[in-house]
Amino acid sequence: MRSISTGLITETVKNAFLRANYDIGADITECLEKSRREEISPLGRDILGDILLNDEIARTERIAACQDTGMAVVFAYIGQDARIEGGDFNEAVEEGVRQAYSEGYLRKSVVSDPLFDRRNTGDNTPAVIYTEIVPGDRIRFDVTAKGFGSENMSAVRMLTPAAGVEGVLDFIEETVSKAGPNPCPPLVVGVCVGGTMDKAAVLAKKATMRPVGTHNSDPRYAGLEDEALKRINKLGIGPGGFGGSTTALAVNIDFFPTHIAGLPVAVNICCHVARHASAEI
Repeated sequence: MRSISTGLITETVKNAFLRANYDIGADITECLEKSRREEISPLGRDILGDILLNDEIARTERIAACQDTGMAVVFAYIGQDARIEGGDFNEAVEEGVRQAYSEGYLRKSVVSDPLFDRRNTGDNTPAVIYTEIVPGDRIRFDVTAKGFGSENMSAVRMLTPAAGVEGVLDFIEETVSKAGPNPCPPLVVGVCVGGTMDKAAVLAKKATMRPVGTHNSDPRYAGLEDEALKRINKLGIGPGGFGGSTTALAVNIDFFPTHIAGLPVAVNICCHVARHASAEI
């Protein structure tokens, strides 16, 4: 049994959210550079260049890459042989979010009541926390600061099994087409096929965090990723919504077993400011 203090958990979560907001991953940067070389629209190429410059300034100056610094989402994988000491695990995570958004001068965007009062909580908590017990004695955090320009454009649809591959592809394309310029393209599109309504939504969000350029290990789903990306980039929405051939950088599709009567599909859209980071203690 290995002991892990809540103080270390707080510090780890804080640093992860600071990195997520300041450091856009190398996978995104490389894809943006490749897209700029291949983009057919001159304006689109200029916009992609501006995005790359913006991300470099955020990285070097340690300032947020976007004014929407997101709602904090935490996936925590807790080793079954780890013992948490010094307090409550969830509160330690929340404190890490508080410190990150205060010390990092990150915009605090969470309201306590979603419908009536809509008063800002003042520290970007509560976070959305998912925990999973795994083998080992360590804790791994995968965090994402999810902006709502893109989150608002996401969707879940409960298809029937008869919809098949074409139904899934049509829904992905339809969701991005309806979103238009609103989610700040170019996008990373996370998709989950299967599970239940809620399981599909969670796994679609996790799919947005998979490195751009990687594919599902199942070649059938890898083929779906390629086909969905081609369809999306033929929509002509383009960088910033001003037209062009780069509407999405990647479509990451995962799947989960489901009921014989169902075919749930969730599409979680992420903008090019793909704020996520990982840490292990």
